[in-house]
Amino acid sequence: MNKMMKAAQISRYSKVIEAQVNEVRVPDIGDNDVLIKVKTAAINPLEMLIMTGSVKLIQDYAFPLTIGNELAGVVEQVGKHVTGYSVGDDVYTRLPIEKIGAIAEYVAVDASAIARMPKNLSYEEAAAVALTGLTAYQGLHEELNVQSGQSVFIPGGSGSFGQMAVPLAKSLGLTVIVSGNAESRERTLKLGADQYLDYTTQNYEDVLKNVDYVIDTLGPTEFKKELSILKRGGRLLSLRTGPNKRFAKDRQLPFWKQTIFSMAGAKYDRMAKKHDVEYRFIFVRANGVQLKEITSVVEANQVVPALHPKRFTIDEVNEALQLVATGRPKGKVIITF
Repeated sequence: MNKMMKAAQISRYSKVIEAQVNEVRVPDIGDNDVLIKVKTAAINPLEMLIMTGSVKLIQDYAFPLTIGNELAGVVEQVGKHVTGYSVGDDVYTRLPIEKIGAIAEYVAVDASAIARMPKNLSYEEAAAVALTGLTAYQGLHEELNVQSGQSVFIPGGSGSFGQMAVPLAKSLGLTVIVSGNAESRERTLKLGADQYLDYTTQNYEDVLKNVDYVIDTLGPTEFKKELSILKRGGRLLSLRTGPNKRFAKDRQLPFWKQTIFSMAGAKYDRMAKKHDVEYRFIFVRANGVQLKEITSVVEANQVVPALHPKRFTIDEVNEALQLVATGRPKGKVIITF
């Protein structure tokens, strides 16, 4: 295939959040890959971390780099060792972190990273589910290793992460407590949250104590407060605060990276230890098997993610990136093809 396609790319790491739309060749596929004709791609805060080079110690990229981490689309071509998918299937994926590039007209991806789209979702909605769904799934199962009957608190859980984390946590038998804005209260309770705190009128550290787990979506400023409500032996998992020694060890990173991350996370590890709590950081990875389980939860609970009302084209990618970087999108920001 020597066809050309449009792709949103960067040529270097930069503090300026800006991509160029370039004409590049449609990728060739390997024996284990599928070629997806992209219908929709979602933009996440992760894009900013990648574009500025903030995560280059975790994953460094070659340039030019096509950006974008999650998408939904149609299988256009199937590698010769691929079973279970055929041309015309509707699929969605969080692309493997070492091989991103969702904001393009076509993407070649290993079939082990994809899953069939939930039947109750449109392409726009499906693109908004993969990354947060996998983050919630891996956080609950692998990092927290939750058991039925335990409690989890998600500060800032009224956003796109909470939309996936709440039904997943409920399906595992947890008591789920969320804090967020007043507007999202009904929607979050409907998804199965047991308790909802309006952060403008209630301070969660005055209300909660002896919680088993906290999944932090807000970052370092909340760290002390989050520790204070956990029971001894509890776990605090952050999507934002930053990597530590355990993160580097679990990922079997080279020794020099383990040293850097140990130093970077030392302050948080010390604070956690003082409370007899374990601190963990998550950086989500692609996994088609887990995505299939997420599909089941989405279909069973009729989860429909909130989307920002405006749809962007690839030529408007910078407007979409700015909205996520600086603004307050009213749901997931979606590029449509």
